[in-house]
Amino acid sequence: MTHRNIKIGVTSVVLVLAFAGLLWSTLRDGTEYYKHVEEVMSSPKDWEGKRLQLHGFIVPGSILVKPDTLDYRFKVESKGAVVDASYRGIVPDTFKDEAEVVLKGRLTPEGFATDPNGVMAKCPSKYDPAGKSASAGM
Repeated sequence: MTHRNIKIGVTSVVLVLAFAGLLWSTLRDGTEYYKHVEEVMSSPKDWEGKRLQLHGFIVPGSILVKPDTLDYRFKVESKGAVVDASYRGIVPDTFKDEAEVVLKGRLTPEGFATDPNGVMAKCPSKYDPAGKSASAGM
């Protein structure tokens, strides 16, 4: 084997290992599931500790804020399944009763622990068919 072939072989092995290492380190922490509340709550033990994006709706009257803090406790439901959720931080303006939300975090035995900046609330008026919102006020 010539010196040139050895250099090419070693360089190829190093590049493949570097690419595999980069791919593994990226996917290891970045993998998360997108699930609806009813999917997760049908078998919560299967989902405990896994990174999730949880989709559902805020249960009316369930939002509790600890006085003088940014600690929120609330319930999220979808198709009759309900999960308790907690969040510490500033919530979006659209975070209110019956708002559609996607939470990023992990399911724990106590409920869904939302990551910092892990609350995304959708504005329902943006997604209404054209003219429906305007005619509702008349």
